[in-house]
Amino acid sequence: QVHLVESGGGLVQAGGSLRLSCAANGRTFSSIAMGWFRQAPGKEREFVAGINWSGVRTHYADSVKGRFTISRDNPKNTVYLQMNSLKPEDTAVYYCAAGKTYYSEYVSPPSADFGSWGQGTRVTVSS
Repeated sequence: QVHLVESGGGLVQAGGSLRLSCAANGRTFSSIAMGWFRQAPGKEREFVAGINWSGVRTHYADSVKGRFTISRDNPKNTVYLQMNSLKPEDTAVYYCAAGKTYYSEYVSPPSADFGSWGQGTRVTVSS
């Protein structure tokens, strides 16, 4: 089990930027895929972005493609989500998630088996 702690959320105006961070404990971080999900009020949690264990492969939801960038720093056990050109519809609680399979190349559900979750960080985009 990987323990995850997100940070970096806040209030930003439409068109602005935020960078979310997710710090992980454990020695397995560099061997597993990581992902970002979000849940808006009244909606189900949805996949935002995923990255494989080495950082070479990434995948994005269509709604954020071209605006968000996922990256990771394995020596620091941290995954990031750079969010640019934010829109009011990006308002949500953002969660990071860790995959369960070592060295998997899958980076998005359902193939990527994300199994550990952080507590979330809230992002509010005002119009």
